Amino acid sequence: MPFSNIDKPSKYFTAKTYTGTGSSLTITGLEFSPDFIWGKNRTVAYAHVLTDIIRSSGKCLFSNTTDAEVTDNQRISAFTSDGFTVGTDASLNGSGNSQVVWCWDANGSGVSNTSGTITSTVSANTTSGFSIVTYTGAGGASTVGHGLGVAPRVVIVKSRSNTTNWILGHSSIGWNKYMTLNSDIAVETNNYFNDTAPTSSVFSIFNSTNVNGSGYTYVAYCFAEVKGYSKFGSYTGNGSTDGTFVYTGFKPAFFIVKTSNATFNWVVEDNKRNTFNVVDKYLLPNTSDAEGTLTLVDFLSNGIKIRTTDNSHNGSGNTHIYMAFADNPFVSSKGIPTTARWSGLY
Repeated sequence: MPFSNIDKPSKYFTAKTYTGTGSSLTITGLEFSPDFIWGKNRTVAYAHVLTDIIRSSGKCLFSNTTDAEVTDNQRISAFTSDGFTVGTDASLNGSGNSQVVWCWDANGSGVSNTSGTITSTVSANTTSGFSIVTYTGAGGASTVGHGLGVAPRVVIVKSRSNTTNWILGHSSIGWNKYMTLNSDIAVETNNYFNDTAPTSSVFSIFNSTNVNGSGYTYVAYCFAEVKGYSKFGSYTGNGSTDGTFVYTGFKPAFFIVKTSNATFNWVVEDNKRNTFNVVDKYLLPNTSDAEGTLTLVDFLSNGIKIRTTDNSHNGSGNTHIYMAFADNPFVSSKGIPTTARWSGLY
């Protein structure tokens, strides 16, 4: 039977919900000190806020815009041993507003990596297959070390110093193509990743202000697949409420999906905003929209069952790429199966 060496995924990834106060607030209760935090106000249309340990807690980027990095300690002002502190900014701490954050563990503030032609700073968790990478562009064809020891299946790059798109490479679409996290556009062809799949040590980039402008500063988030913990793939929609079953090998905690061959929004769901099936609360990474509600999916013990005809998840004949992270492995390293989620429909 399938098993995972990560028996407790919440030590590496978790979603967390809380209610804003409008005053400085420390969020606790995580099982790790978060190194990458992606947060969103669920109640009000504020930007998605992304920060990480290498860039430091006050340095923010926004997944729904092309904006360069801003420094604002009133969003996330500190990382703590089991959480983080938010300041007074309403995007992550509006008084009475419902908030959500998605948190990943890397490996602290980062070390120098000289595996590529560009020297990078890398915080890599080789157990969970996640690394944060910062580097300065050199122009031309270059490689950048990611520190994972295995090839990542997803690489997301954003310029910190200039107004550029978020460029997302995904193994399911090939490395001569890309998707844009801040946009609803379909897959496009471009040589951002130099038409070269990442290796166990580096990812490749080409001469573009989006990924490798000379003198520009960048951050990249790299994700390698780990059995029973993470899955990055694609599926074909059938246009039915009895939709495609997407096998992951674990009970999901987080699911982000995008129609790759048509113009539809990115959509993200998690197990903390919906604690039972069906999962119907969603946010859109490429917009500032507040949380919406629509019957979408079931999180099962070993994967995701699509329950909607909506084109964002299940357009008939459309290809949908996704990233998923685990709540529990389907079967642990000790052979213990996970339990299914309760359904509110039955």
